[in-house]
Formats: sequence, structure tokens, C-alpha cells
Amino acid sequence: MPHFDLSLLGWIVVGLLAGAIASRVVAGRGFGCLADIVVGVIGAFVGGFVLSLFIHTSTVYGFVGSLLVAVLGATIFLALLKVLAGGRL
Repeated sequence: MPHFDLSLLGWIVVGLLAGAIASRVVAGRGFGCLADIVVGVIGAFVGGFVLSLFIHTSTVYGFVGSLLVAVLGATIFLALLKVLAGGRL
């Protein structure tokens, strides 16, 4: 029986949700399942970095907290991409 790492599955679920929410906020549409996951996971790193600038903690606890941080980071990430792409996102 294969062993599944639930933390990896958690990253994928949070990434998918965060990427889907942020892409609809910034671009008005989703980018597809895989792209939304990638955007959401990158957003989790960006959001964690931004949050660490204001709150001196290295961990956000809970699914909802992780999702909010990832959505914040993914929105920032996509907004920067949109600016760099000249609004074509």
C-alpha cells in the first residue's frame, strides 16, 4: 500500500484553492488546474514572506490561515506578473 505524504497533499489543495481565487481576482478567470496549483504554491511562499515582514512568526496555523496567506501571496504574485506583462494576463 503506497504511503501518501499529507503535507504534500495539503500544499496541493491549498495551492489549487489559492491560485483559483487569486486568478479570478486579478485576471477575472482561472488558468486551469495545474497553473492554479503552481500560482497558489508560489503565492504561499510570497504570502509567507510578506507576512513575516509584519508578524514575527514562521508558521501560520490551520487550513484557513494557510489559505488566506496563500491567496494574499498569489494575488501579489499575479498582480506583479500583470504589471510586467503590460496588463496582458
